[in-house]
Amino acid sequence: MNDLVSILTPTYNTEKFIRATIESVQNQTYKNWEMILIDDASTDRTVSVIEEFAQDDSRIKLFKLAKNCGNGFARNEALEKASGKYIAYLDADDTWFSDKLEKQIQFLKANNQPFTFSYYDSIDEEGNSLNRRVESPNPLTYQELFFCNYVGNLTAIYDAEYFGKIKLESSEKRQDWRIWLTILKQIQTAKAVPESLAFYRIRKDSISSSKFKLIKHNFGVYRDFHGYNLIFSVLLMMRFLFTQLIIKPKYIKKI
Repeated sequence: MNDLVSILTPTYNTEKFIRATIESVQNQTYKNWEMILIDDASTDRTVSVIEEFAQDDSRIKLFKLAKNCGNGFARNEALEKASGKYIAYLDADDTWFSDKLEKQIQFLKANNQPFTFSYYDSIDEEGNSLNRRVESPNPLTYQELFFCNYVGNLTAIYDAEYFGKIKLESSEKRQDWRIWLTILKQIQTAKAVPESLAFYRIRKDSISSSKFKLIKHNFGVYRDFHGYNLIFSVLLMMRFLFTQLIIKPKYIKKI
């Protein structure tokens, strides 16, 4: 029997995108999944759209927060409710290729790996291709991940029976990177499915669109998550910026 995959999707005012996100999950060739959506007190029609899907598909499970608590809190709430062997992440504005889960689960089992990810393509707010594919070192080592988050959140899957449910403080920024660092610190290297399996939507109002905020949150990973002192964290951040500006672009391909 195929193992259950729990897909964690926080939502907040994503009525423009959530329909395509859910449909990309329903179109999966791998059918044994549950999609846990935690709505973070949306003020638009996000909840109504999700409810339309949930009424016809019991695998889609909607939970509503009474007040806005932030993406990290919503993701932790989804994790608490997950019952699958595998944990997968999908933000409410991204989408998957139809064979994404099938290929990744097969890859995990064939390579006896408890964690994997894949490459992904970029699209704009309207869903148009930006002709850009983001790849990574493969295999990816802990040291490489330490200086750059090569793992796209929308592509990662881990074995919860192997690692347990990896829960971090909901207030922490760059929560996804911290999760991958926790995983790779334990297993040291991870293999990526060497192809694109998802579409990452670049939005003007996203956190990643603000370079200053991104630098601030990445600095927090060294200062707060790893616990390094201020001077050493600054030095590590300089190395991070070098990797981000000089090394990572080599893994961004034109398609």
